[in-house]
Amino acid sequence: MSASQTSDVPTLLVKIFGRDRPGLTAGLFDTLAAYSVDVVDIEQVVTRGRITLCALVTEPSHGLAGDLRVTVHGWAQSMKMQAEIISGHGDNRPRGVGRSLVTVLGHPLTAESTAGIASRITAVGGNIDRIFRLAKYPVTAVEFAVSGASTEALRTELATASAALGVDIAVVSAGLHRRAQRLVVMDVDSTLIQDEVIELFAAHAGCEEQVAEVTAAAMGGELDFEQSLHARVALLAGLDASVVEKVRSEVRLTPGARTLIRTLKRLGYQVGVVSGGFTQVTDDLKERLGLDFAQANTLEIVDGKLTGRVTGEIVDRAGKARLLRRFAAEAGVPLSQTVAIGDGANDLDMLNAAGLGVAFNAKPVVREAAHTAVNVPFLDTVLYLLGVTRDEVEAADIHDEDSVQV
Repeated sequence: MSASQTSDVPTLLVKIFGRDRPGLTAGLFDTLAAYSVDVVDIEQVVTRGRITLCALVTEPSHGLAGDLRVTVHGWAQSMKMQAEIISGHGDNRPRGVGRSLVTVLGHPLTAESTAGIASRITAVGGNIDRIFRLAKYPVTAVEFAVSGASTEALRTELATASAALGVDIAVVSAGLHRRAQRLVVMDVDSTLIQDEVIELFAAHAGCEEQVAEVTAAAMGGELDFEQSLHARVALLAGLDASVVEKVRSEVRLTPGARTLIRTLKRLGYQVGVVSGGFTQVTDDLKERLGLDFAQANTLEIVDGKLTGRVTGEIVDRAGKARLLRRFAAEAGVPLSQTVAIGDGANDLDMLNAAGLGVAFNAKPVVREAAHTAVNVPFLDTVLYLLGVTRDEVEAADIHDEDSVQV
């Protein structure tokens, strides 16, 4: 039956709630089957062992609706459940124009912040159709399916609410393209890893403080990146090339980095990194983590010593966006299906060029300009913005372990 054909058909909303256990769903529909009703809609939620099961069905013919009510209430009572049956007509009311998914990351997620989010959604004309928990740790991640408001209006409204409510909020357009995003490109320093690589080199050269000051100014957008790169690298002149291996061993991955990459690869994504740092480190990371793409600046080494210069194409703010486009072309993925992650001002062009730009523990200027921001220290929380649940991540881990054992 089409929507127009069912709009005036008498229907019954059958709601069952109580302690969850196996067989309840089958039992309810076995009971309804005796009345030859058609199922229009079903929704079931289990929270802390309590089930709410809703079935929207056509009203039985031959005046048997009353009998159905008695039978369903009797079955529910026998199962120590409660039942509610409401008469009406047709299907659920149509959802408003506009479909968006609002992902909220809280650490913790409070009732106050949830109320604030809901009220902001209402303020722009949105209606919350469904709420679903994606993860309970390392953060609480909840997804709101919203209709009736444009994605841009929601994003604008909730962006200002995020900081005040103490949560991270991402708003994306709902639809097939969300799961179709097939390339993720990350910055390296302070994103994929916890360190600034040039500062690790500087520590061996005894000029860490000077380099850190220039790095902070560059990442905050106060200095031209290329000029600051040359100034910092010049301080490394004379270092023995053996320091490269030492720096590689000192690099610390961001918590959740391995999980993020492993899960993305299982989902069929290609993953790359672009860095204002150095190929001497990114090439190693590419090999260790199984990355598909990696590009960075290259420290010049002559006669076993760092010269204080870089060679080749400079990877700066514009260069990162250019490399995102290059990787996407090589991967056969349109830009609308890419995700970029970064923390500094030199990541902004890349974040804005991607289908989804994620500011990860970023400077204020970057948080304000990116599509969304994540301000918890776990890189794998980006998975929740793609609709991947913690249960799916853990199930894939268990499956791989079992496969290895076999």
